[in-house]
Amino acid sequence: MNEVNRQKAMNLIGLAMRAGKLITGEELTIGDIRKNKAKIVFVASDASENTKKKIKDKSSYYEVPCFELFSEAEITQIIGRPRKVFGIIDNGFAKKTKELIEG
Repeated sequence: MNEVNRQKAMNLIGLAMRAGKLITGEELTIGDIRKNKAKIVFVASDASENTKKKIKDKSSYYEVPCFELFSEAEITQIIGRPRKVFGIIDNGFAKKTKELIEG
């Protein structure tokens, strides 16, 4: 993923947060994965191995794309709250973010 698309994805996620289209925190995100509400999930690259495994396994089981692109510090900067896990619950935001990530 190039730096321009990375920055665009970060901006888009920030916009989704302000629009109320993000679910943040490990337990809430897992709950929304189970309910098929989460369209795309992110876990901090510096989260614990246990957290990463739990989120990735759950995402994989429910066929939700899961990415490990940002550090906890970057996620905190993007959404304005200290979090390690978040999901996008809006189809439009999720689709565009995925396009930016995959180039």
